[in-house]
Amino acid sequence: MYALIDCNNFYVSCERVFQPKWQGKPVVVLSNNDGCIISRSEEAKTLGIGMAVPEFKIRPLLKEYNVGVFSSNYPLYGDLSERMMETMRMFTPNVEVYSIDEAFLDFTGMNIADFHDYGLQMRTRAWNWLSLPICVGIAPTRVLAKAANRIAKKFQDKTGGVYVIDNDEKRIKALKWLKIGDVWGIGYRSARKLKALNINTAYDFIQPYFEQWIRRNMGVVGLRLKSELEGQSVLGPDPIDIDKKSIATTRSFPKQLTDYDLIRERVSTFATVTAEKLRKQGSCCHTVIVMLVADKHSIENLKYHYSRAMTLPFPTNSALTINNAAIQLLKTLMDSTDTIRFKKAGVIVTELIPEDNRQFNLFLDENPKHLELMKAMDKVNRKMGDRMIRLGTQEKKTWDMKQDMLSPGYTTKFGDILTINCES
Repeated sequence: MYALIDCNNFYVSCERVFQPKWQGKPVVVLSNNDGCIISRSEEAKTLGIGMAVPEFKIRPLLKEYNVGVFSSNYPLYGDLSERMMETMRMFTPNVEVYSIDEAFLDFTGMNIADFHDYGLQMRTRAWNWLSLPICVGIAPTRVLAKAANRIAKKFQDKTGGVYVIDNDEKRIKALKWLKIGDVWGIGYRSARKLKALNINTAYDFIQPYFEQWIRRNMGVVGLRLKSELEGQSVLGPDPIDIDKKSIATTRSFPKQLTDYDLIRERVSTFATVTAEKLRKQGSCCHTVIVMLVADKHSIENLKYHYSRAMTLPFPTNSALTINNAAIQLLKTLMDSTDTIRFKKAGVIVTELIPEDNRQFNLFLDENPKHLELMKAMDKVNRKMGDRMIRLGTQEKKTWDMKQDMLSPGYTTKFGDILTINCES
């Protein structure tokens, strides 16, 4: 059996840990540069505040209902996430961290009499020790555990935040309830195709007559997904994403930039971060794309989005190679346009392949020293902190970020540790 633990509205919950006055009140957390809403409390959702809505568009609403608004504080969220995962390791040594707020717990070989009670213990421990609310889904496979977690979260009043799929009756009932677009591993494009074929639920997806279509259009990944929904555990801990074909790092600037050197520094940082993401998931890319976006409201020309792509002669995840390609593309872009003010830039890599499937070019290949250099760079940065070692084209401070509502780093900065006054 597997459990999926998922912290509810994680960023908002982290802010409430040290500011409990916001418990039961509407709270939102903003994206980088205080741009859009990326996390909402249940109370904020009730007010009709949507995800990814720009903050400036709903500023009057936020003020009218006294909504707590916070800039994103990723070091704090990361630290609380590590504490939550460490707490979960007390229930099983096999904890597979899936994302900052989710983890799979593998109970193989453990003798647990009552999984529902065990899930309730996890939920209580996370709340008592960390003040973080979690929901727990338990099932024989990871995909079913994900579905069980969705049920636990959706019907918290009835389930107590814990739902267990431990027999076929519960499994079929859950699959008939689960929309096809909500199945773990089914992306937006696949869901749209499936709905066009009248496959609207997970139960429709596992019908025998549909297997040939899955085999032909979704390959081995689709068949494994079907097996998981049927109760056969065939997936490992790696995330599945049938539609994922690229990785992007894009950011809006706090103000419009005109200086080439400033824009180059940011593009260089985006290229480095993108290369880190590739190495972290064990992938290489063939193509690098650089994009620049101008403010469409402040230019006369209708064209405000610019991009250039470069296909490399070999697959890579080296920050040096990707950065060099990105800088060349940026120079070409800026030389070919009369637009001088830009509000956003980004680096995108596509044509991803697994790192261990890389085919070497007989005549033109990457310097083999890059591989060892990247390993050493990642190791030092993990130990000493992000960006401790960086490329020469990056500044010490990577980019200015607007964070007007940033909460203190209660657990990540020595100077921000809480002071408690005790009365005698």
